[in-house]
Amino acid sequence: MPKFDAAGLLSAVVQHAETGEILMLAFMDEQALDATRKTGIAHFYSRSRGKLWMKGETSGNVLNVEAILVDCDQDALVLKAMPAGPACHTGARSCFYRKLAGDRLERVGEV
Repeated sequence: MPKFDAAGLLSAVVQHAETGEILMLAFMDEQALDATRKTGIAHFYSRSRGKLWMKGETSGNVLNVEAILVDCDQDALVLKAMPAGPACHTGARSCFYRKLAGDRLERVGEV
């Protein structure tokens, strides 16, 4: 089973179930993992708000989880999911829409 760190968290990478694109990175606590497993919709722990949140609870852009992979150290997850809209709160398809280009950020791919 997954092993949570001293703060009770582990990293969760969300990957598009069909394309393999990395959509976002968030943190999960035991409650978020349980809610995700029970509902099939990605839930995370918001470190800034200090509470459980369901991805898309206000936007409707939920992540329908098809599989949860656990890494070899059991301290990180990959959620293979089908997004119901943009994964990023900025409206971008993925939260990883910029790359480091020297000393600046450069937009990559579709937004």
